[in-house]
Amino acid sequence: MASSLLLHRQVTRPGYWVHTGMYRLLSHSSSAKVVKRDMAPFPQDAPTVEGPAEFSRAGIGGFFQQKPVLKNPFLGDALLQGYLRRHLPSEAVYSDLLVFGERLVYEVDGWGRECETTPPKLVTYDPWGCRVDRIVTSPAWQRMKDLSAQEGLVAIGYERTYGEWSRVYQMCKLYLFSPSSGLYTCPLAMTDGAAKVIQALGVSGPTQEAFSRLTSRNPEDFWTSGQWMTERKGGSDVGSGTETVALPQSDGTYRLSGFKWFTSATDADMTLTLGRVADRDGRTTPGSRGLSLFYAAVRDEDGMVQGIEVQRLKDKLGTRQMPTAELLLDGLPAYRLSEEGRGVACIANMLTLTRIHNSVSAVSGMRRVLQLARDYATRRSAFGKPLKDHPLHMQTLTRMEVETRGAFLLVMDVCRLIGREETGHASQLDTHLLRLLTPVAKLYTGKQAIAVISEGLESFGGQGYIEDTGLPAMLRDAQVLSIWEGTTNVLSLDVLRCIARTSGLVLQSYFTHTQSLIASDFLPSLSVAVRSVDSALCGLREFLQEAVLKPPGYLELAARDLAYSLARIYIGALLIDHASWEGASQSDAYAALRWCEQELCPVLSNAATGCYNTETLPQDAALVYEASARQ
Repeated sequence: MASSLLLHRQVTRPGYWVHTGMYRLLSHSSSAKVVKRDMAPFPQDAPTVEGPAEFSRAGIGGFFQQKPVLKNPFLGDALLQGYLRRHLPSEAVYSDLLVFGERLVYEVDGWGRECETTPPKLVTYDPWGCRVDRIVTSPAWQRMKDLSAQEGLVAIGYERTYGEWSRVYQMCKLYLFSPSSGLYTCPLAMTDGAAKVIQALGVSGPTQEAFSRLTSRNPEDFWTSGQWMTERKGGSDVGSGTETVALPQSDGTYRLSGFKWFTSATDADMTLTLGRVADRDGRTTPGSRGLSLFYAAVRDEDGMVQGIEVQRLKDKLGTRQMPTAELLLDGLPAYRLSEEGRGVACIANMLTLTRIHNSVSAVSGMRRVLQLARDYATRRSAFGKPLKDHPLHMQTLTRMEVETRGAFLLVMDVCRLIGREETGHASQLDTHLLRLLTPVAKLYTGKQAIAVISEGLESFGGQGYIEDTGLPAMLRDAQVLSIWEGTTNVLSLDVLRCIARTSGLVLQSYFTHTQSLIASDFLPSLSVAVRSVDSALCGLREFLQEAVLKPPGYLELAARDLAYSLARIYIGALLIDHASWEGASQSDAYAALRWCEQELCPVLSNAATGCYNTETLPQDAALVYEASARQ
């Protein structure tokens, strides 16, 4: 009988007992007597503790929560599979993504974690005092580079095996890779952007080898590229903020001198950067008209940086896996790629592509946190049942799922459009849509990712806040998505400029195509969603017609809400269109209905309440900068 009892050890210090692994402080009160009576009888043969010990080893309990398990992310994504069956029904693509999904789970995801726990370091001097400016990254970071070449994560977009759908295939693969990549998708985005610029300008001379390496599948040949645009005064305003000077050399090359304040993936093999060509007297042309685009190899034949001093690595909120540095360019050898003064125009293609990469990373982060959260909901029980059986919890995951599905279809449609443009299949409508939707998709999905991933971390409770689970890094890394390649406000103003420069033609294309998406044969069950999108389109037209009559500045105040409205309405139409496909599932239709329950055209409702009244600007400033009455 005694052997079946829990072991209780009395500690010699009066007032303390160890009971089933927990310390209980016992006073001389009546409540203490009740506690003592509830305890099992103290075994007579139990050993006692001699001496003045105040603590005893306590048990930590027998329950350990199972962690969420990452399974093949391709097999776990019904929408991705359905989208490919509809648009790219290739057995080779399906097989490649299936095998790649397995590799991500059993190999690559661990590398990504290693990149996070072993961040890059800067070695400024060698043991003999010579300056080397060497950035040391983890072995996993180098393995990511080799894998990127082997899997064709850049090459697929240029091999164009699947014609206009090659970009969709490439971005689907990056979508699977991104959450496990340890942020290696960032150098891949810049590499892809550099290859696109070189291809657009013509592959010749010094860029011939560079283009071949950027798009290679051979790990020994593969290069990554940097994108060194940001300076202290710059940020998004490169026109007035770029101070780098390019000095012409007698052999037709240039030497670059300047300070680059924020250079991502600084361990790249080459870079594209902006600078101002100086004349014989050292004078340069101010503004965007004075900027030219340059190509530079980062290292010489011995692997040493040339004409570069790494001042320091950035200490960032997230993206710690990737080296980001401040660089002093001190005579960096370079080649001018653009016509003199045409640098900003030449990087437009690069910005389009890197913004698409940014959007893909955003939606992939949303999908990954959902895959983990839904697995966890089957493993975690609370209040007597698994989380998946709690209606409120499932409602929360459903809202996250609907947001993720909408973001996925928006981003893939932009990938479809750039694929059509690159292969010469784009109509004028496609070209206008690509121009308008690229900044819209980037700004909207960047915000979506932060919200959905934050909600995802909350679904794990306290574990979502613990660093060694790897979950907090997802939120830290997501925060950069609304900043890189243009903040939300900057991109919202880009949308306005896009509308103005095309005299509204991009909007005409938007209305035409969105209406066509909901005008095709749709399921009767989707009629409510169709009416919602149609009503929102009418409201958007009404707003735009009235906005042109408003004072200057009115549309600028409405720019963010206008971009959100463009995104939500278009996503609603895409969800309806996908749900109307003959191979669609009931969940596809349900997602469309749930999406259209929200306010699809917030710019109209906010305009009705006077949100964009330019006369309130002094009050706005006074509210933000109100000083304390006491000085």
